[in-house]
Amino acid sequence: MSRLLSALLLAAFTLGANPALADLATAAGLREGDMKKLVFHDSPEPSGKAAFDLPEGGGTKTLEAYQGNWVLLNFWATWCAPCRHEMPMLSELQSTLGGNGFEVVTIASGRNSPAGIVRFFDEIGVDNLTRYQDPNMRLSAEMGIFGLPITVILDPAGNEVARLRGDADWSSDSAKAIIAALMAPPS
Repeated sequence: MSRLLSALLLAAFTLGANPALADLATAAGLREGDMKKLVFHDSPEPSGKAAFDLPEGGGTKTLEAYQGNWVLLNFWATWCAPCRHEMPMLSELQSTLGGNGFEVVTIASGRNSPAGIVRFFDEIGVDNLTRYQDPNMRLSAEMGIFGLPITVILDPAGNEVARLRGDADWSSDSAKAIIAALMAPPS
């Protein structure tokens, strides 16, 4: 019993001393339904630095461009049935919470033709997410993306704080509560 009490006191002290960890613990406690698959890391991990492609040959971008915001980063492909199921929910999350301090970023990983990506978004009625691509899978490889879809949450410093393998209902009350808890100012 005393070991358990000591562990709880140490955890409370640690979380109290570090508001960012306390916020992650609060967010982790809000996982219900599909969000139970969301795994929060013990400490933030570096994200990838490789550039990914902008739509219509518009150049490249890196995740560094999103620093200062919380980012829900989704790796997907046009041939991926779970991705097709999940994408409208990511779109809804962007519509609901995107903007001030939060952004949903979707990146087509691997061989996905630009025309196929446009058709995919048109068929599922998504028009509020940018059609980024990682055709050579450089960013995907740097971030250990094996299998699709994979969604990671990046903190405002650009570090990965959580990861979910497979599709999930990102429009659920639980998902929105998690993102809201992460975005809340430290107490």
